[in-house]
Amino acid sequence: MGDKKRHTLPKRIFINDVDRYSSMHIAKFLSTSRAGGEDSEEEEADTVESSRRGEAAFQIVGTVSPSSKEGDGDFLLEKYTSSTRGELLERLLECDVVVYNISESATQQPVEEATWAITALSAEMENFKSRKMFILVSSVMTWAMTKAQNPEESGVLLTEEQFRRRRPHPNFRKHNNVEKVVLELARGKKSKLVGYVVGSGLQYGKGENLFNYFFKESWLMQFPKVPLFGKGTNHIPTIHVNDLAGVIQNIVELKPKSRYILAVDDSKNTLEDIVKVTLMITPMQQYTPDPVFIKYYGELEYLNINLRLDAFIIKDSFSLHWTSEAGMVENMASIVEEYKDTRQLLPIRICLAGPPAVGKSTIAEKLCSHYKIHHIKIKEVIEENLTQLLITLGLNNCFGPLGRLSDHLVFDILKEKLNSQPCRNQGFVLDGFPRSYEQARLIFSDEDTEDQDLIPKKPHVFVLDATDDFLTKRALGLPQSVADEMRYTQEEFVPRLTRYRQLSTAEETLPDYFDEQEIHPQHIEVTTDDSEYTGVMQKIIEIVGIPKNYGPSAEELEEEDRKRDEERKQKETEEAQRNLSEVERQEHELLEAHSLPLRNYLMKYVMPPLSEAMLDCSKIKPEEPVEFLAEHLLRNNQQP
Repeated sequence: MGDKKRHTLPKRIFINDVDRYSSMHIAKFLSTSRAGGEDSEEEEADTVESSRRGEAAFQIVGTVSPSSKEGDGDFLLEKYTSSTRGELLERLLECDVVVYNISESATQQPVEEATWAITALSAEMENFKSRKMFILVSSVMTWAMTKAQNPEESGVLLTEEQFRRRRPHPNFRKHNNVEKVVLELARGKKSKLVGYVVGSGLQYGKGENLFNYFFKESWLMQFPKVPLFGKGTNHIPTIHVNDLAGVIQNIVELKPKSRYILAVDDSKNTLEDIVKVTLMITPMQQYTPDPVFIKYYGELEYLNINLRLDAFIIKDSFSLHWTSEAGMVENMASIVEEYKDTRQLLPIRICLAGPPAVGKSTIAEKLCSHYKIHHIKIKEVIEENLTQLLITLGLNNCFGPLGRLSDHLVFDILKEKLNSQPCRNQGFVLDGFPRSYEQARLIFSDEDTEDQDLIPKKPHVFVLDATDDFLTKRALGLPQSVADEMRYTQEEFVPRLTRYRQLSTAEETLPDYFDEQEIHPQHIEVTTDDSEYTGVMQKIIEIVGIPKNYGPSAEELEEEDRKRDEERKQKETEEAQRNLSEVERQEHELLEAHSLPLRNYLMKYVMPPLSEAMLDCSKIKPEEPVEFLAEHLLRNNQQP
């Protein structure tokens, strides 16, 4: 009865560095897993009962690095920073399964800790109350230099059966050594510590890690091309991080006979294949970066691997619910959505309406800068597309009466722009358009559109307003050159304002359309000539929320901190120099002031007798001139 009670408890699994990409997602996956596998009838009954109660099969214990910031802790039942190896060993001994993940980095610290952990557990093995499992999550980089048995054969796949032939990348020799230590465990059937090694492919998914560079550059579009390191013809073994977690779950539950297990998906993609498909985020091209760039890209050794591996154990023996069995290229659409969701890269769409001269364009520019989104002006969009349209559609189809573009073409152009990859990814501010109910319907309604993807998602709508007197004074107060450029001259501005007011009092107005779509416009009154629009910006940002795009990278933040520190030190130095100069000036003036009375005294009382004494000394030429001068001055000083 007591034994049954023990089996109902979830297995405690230790995972190192749960604040890092790979270990964090493995911990999240396992912490929400339900039990499975081939247990005894008694264990299976307990498992079913636990599942009915909605209990997880595993309880996760995880260490974080000392510099880790709080966050992502909800999925862990226990998360801590170990201060000593003694404390860490106590935690390891409390757990049924110990997972050490050394796949994320070529640095030696995680490898050394994993080596210590397996050695320390082995030394305590005789004191174990029950059997424990040690799973080392290593990297396929320990296969990097492995050659086919027959050099004349091309395209041959390497499998787990050949793991004893693996040859590591020079920077991963210590990874290979600790793999050997783990595989030496459990030679005997009665051993209380059994070891497994998982050779993990390069991991992707859930916001990316190694491949994040390509995703981020494609997303941000700061450069015209995305770098392709080298020729890109090398084959890269990969696995989705959720599928790697599924492999670990199967090892814990199934306890397979094979101690070395490859964890790679079915893809045999090259680096070029992967980089090309990541570009679905934005339409960009590849290029090979210069050597200086390569030198400072830390993960290049991973991306230069060239291996074709086949993982038959996880295919034949495991029960994996694959997230991405076919690999990155085949599943990129879902991986991109995963990427945006994990990193909270959500598009922000804003529609600004209002009368002329209310400040729409200025506010739009500030919002685009704040949220890192795209400023959409209908005139500029048309100009961008006009040349191509003339070529592809012909003049007769493009223009309506009086040489104006036909309405349907204007809306087709605008819809295409709003559905471009940059606008879909980051978002946009639609500046001063649409202006009417009908225009809004043509842009945002799905009535006449078969393809739902061509309909821009519903935006935040803000209607800015001000009194006619305020707007007129502002427009007429502009310099003539600015007024001409913006069509705010007296002849043009008043009719434009009148047309806007007429649209605002129509039977169906622009706000009416959005109200019908349950997107209720926010009305904001502009009452001051504040060029920064501080109040208006504050209200909009409060409603829209925080930016949901990439902020500065860690390197950029570090560089900003360094520049600020240098500027602070320079200001402090300049201030100190100014203070020193001021002190020296004041001291000089003080000495001058103090020396003035002394100088006057010397000129009046000392210099005349001294000059007379020196003249007599030159005439007489005594043997002791100094004594002569002293007696001469003393004698003259005693005379009444």
